[in-house]
Amino acid sequence: MKSRTAQLITGLVAVAIAATTASLLTGPAPAGPPAPRPSEGRQRPAEVAFTPYVDASHSTAYDMAGTARGTGADGFTLGFVTARGSCAPTWDGRDGIAHQDLTARITALRATGRDVRISFGGADGTELAGACDDVGELTSAYADVIDRYRLTRVDFDVEGDDLTDVDANTRRARAVAGLQREARREGRTLSVSFTLPVMPSGLTAEASALLADARRQGVRVDAVNIMAMDYGEAYTGGMGGYAIQAATAAHGQLKELLGLSGTAAWRSLVVTPMIGVNDIEGEVFTVRDATVLAAFARDKGLGGLSMWSVNRDHPCEDGTKGAVLTLCSGVDQTSLAFARALARA
Repeated sequence: MKSRTAQLITGLVAVAIAATTASLLTGPAPAGPPAPRPSEGRQRPAEVAFTPYVDASHSTAYDMAGTARGTGADGFTLGFVTARGSCAPTWDGRDGIAHQDLTARITALRATGRDVRISFGGADGTELAGACDDVGELTSAYADVIDRYRLTRVDFDVEGDDLTDVDANTRRARAVAGLQREARREGRTLSVSFTLPVMPSGLTAEASALLADARRQGVRVDAVNIMAMDYGEAYTGGMGGYAIQAATAAHGQLKELLGLSGTAAWRSLVVTPMIGVNDIEGEVFTVRDATVLAAFARDKGLGGLSMWSVNRDHPCEDGTKGAVLTLCSGVDQTSLAFARALARA
């Protein structure tokens, strides 16, 4: 999933970064473990989990618990942890991972019985596997984040040049497999997903190779999250339909790559569109597209849906349309309309 920081409107990004900096402190107590989910009225009966992205580097104060209650979201994916020069985990290569306010928000979300998945990588910056020299060093860097936030779910967003770094991909896979083995020995859960680029024709060759190698190195791949976006200028309009084509093609690939049955392959698949105006001119994912994709996910029994990002799930205050912005979608909508549509799957 793309952080898109370099691509977004400078003024809005500056405001968001300033808000983050004001709330950044070092050394908070780690977030507590997930609590059993209490009854909060009517719960969604559908099995398709909806876990939208939160751009954590700009939104440490985002009210995840309130948004989850208001939309039916099952949790959130926080992006992105990357390296800053050396083998040190940071939020988007700028700030250390010690966010007191973010920790408090995660704790509040867990009090509702929901949880977060933290994503390593993204389009900008360097994923830790490209900065850490050996498997042991890389394992420790990942473990620092896992331990601080007491994570049971992690994601690895690998795209761009990182996809072709075979050595880094193998190093990551070995580190992740080791962390999963350690978790099993200690009676803990560590669910691992990979977020990868896709075309309407399915996973790219590089993405497929990464998954095959991860399996060879002993990683238990619990989910594959396809980025249903940025297909190129040849694919404009009908973004919901393209997402369905991509998911259908990826489903067939996952059966072979991960050795899964048809049903299990659907359950391992997560689809993430970029809501509203996308980076590629002509790519616009509408609320109607979200409704169509949710119906497909429910029909096929997908493992999950997400979106980039809940921060953008609002109309632009100045009425701006057709632009790629950080804090609004660039299309006509009501606030959180995309989240509510996708959460109905």
